[in-house]
Amino acid sequence: MRSQLIVSASLLLTACGPGDRARLALPELTRLPPGEVRYVPPGEALRNGYPVTPAPKLVRYPNGFSIMTRQVSQADYAACVGAGGCKPLDAAQRQASNATLPASGISWTDATAYAAWLSAGTGRRFRLPAYAEWVYAAGEAYQEAAVASFPDSTDPAQRWLAEYEQQSARGEQADTALRPFGGYGVNTAGLKDMAGSVWDWTEDCHERRELSVSAAVSANTAPPGAPASSADEAAGRNCGIRVAAGRHIAYLPDFIRDPKGGACSVGIPPANLGVRLVLDEDPIS
Repeated sequence: MRSQLIVSASLLLTACGPGDRARLALPELTRLPPGEVRYVPPGEALRNGYPVTPAPKLVRYPNGFSIMTRQVSQADYAACVGAGGCKPLDAAQRQASNATLPASGISWTDATAYAAWLSAGTGRRFRLPAYAEWVYAAGEAYQEAAVASFPDSTDPAQRWLAEYEQQSARGEQADTALRPFGGYGVNTAGLKDMAGSVWDWTEDCHERRELSVSAAVSANTAPPGAPASSADEAAGRNCGIRVAAGRHIAYLPDFIRDPKGGACSVGIPPANLGVRLVLDEDPIS
């Protein structure tokens, strides 16, 4: 069992006296212990113009890190809107203010605005997690660990059929409804709803990597823990497209709030888009 450090979940303004600056209380956090994670890097990998499966990467966290135990709630986001730090959500979510339900209908730009507001209000630096951090935090809830190893073939039809088979096996998400925090389970780290109906935005951009023969090693043939060779990769980053993590990975434009409204994603679109932040160790100066 990973150890936890729980901090007050309240977002009430606090102050010691009339002359003190009002502060937002820290959200509920879980401290993840030191460890490492092996994951398939997000994005698209090509060799000679054909899609291939890249070797998995290994990332170590020697000091661990702190991440929100739950996602930002509707009440949390409404407080940011009320303070002028966040833009109002679209009509379907605009009046949502339940403190026990996750906020949804949030774009990547909304999520980063919320992180900036929370950082300014608490005096601590909050940010979106890197995709690797999210995978590490998700633990056993990370279903993308079972990514199929698609055939590395010059025949694109073979890979398309393999991807179609994987997406068909995944099936439609049975339950897309918002549930009170913990309604989609708690993982061994104590984090709530890592495989729930709300996907978390990450800080990662979509990348297209052109791999050399030596770098284009399929995930099923790479030795355990072997990192991909960055020297053999020429990455093209598109930061207008961001990575959302949940029951499967998704790539969406940073302004998208409704993932079913024409967003570019992998396979079945996410049901909902929300935010869960990482606490950086260094306070804001």
